[in-house]
Amino acid sequence: MYNLVIFASGGGTTLQAIIDAIANKELDCKINLVISNSPDAYALERAKNARIETYVIQNKKSDEMDLELEQILKNHEIDLIVLAGYLKKIGPRLVEKYTIINTHPSLIPKFCGKGMYGMKVHEAVVNAGEKISGATVHYVNQNYDEGNIISQTKIDVLPNDTADDVAEKVKAAEKIQLIDVIRNLSK
Repeated sequence: MYNLVIFASGGGTTLQAIIDAIANKELDCKINLVISNSPDAYALERAKNARIETYVIQNKKSDEMDLELEQILKNHEIDLIVLAGYLKKIGPRLVEKYTIINTHPSLIPKFCGKGMYGMKVHEAVVNAGEKISGATVHYVNQNYDEGNIISQTKIDVLPNDTADDVAEKVKAAEKIQLIDVIRNLSK
């Protein structure tokens, strides 16, 4: 059994895709913990509904957050940490100790880096007149969206697509891609 910890800041649709893939036996994994920096994140509700332990960490300086997370994580079996819509930077202590992957809603190196997340990415794609966008799964290092790329999935951006249209296409592709990446890493 491959042990996962999922970090999420928002609605948790990517977390739900992982939960469903495990329930459907697409992944031979167990989610041991879901961590969020927002007590109002619906991802926490999704985790509780699936009987997964949760932890909220908030309003801490980066070093303090890193130390607290290290203390929490040492009590869990972890083969992989998945950042699934997590909006805080992971500190160096965790990057050095764990294998961490992130999903990003663009084809890195385009439309990535500090401040480029969620709808900001899709709006930038549409405003730039891009014909292709997509999702990237990459390893996490000390810099935003600069870790080695594991996988990319492309989607077509049609001339009349809005940022919302692009977001929906990318989200659908991203979930399939992430499940494939976790499956491959867990073999």
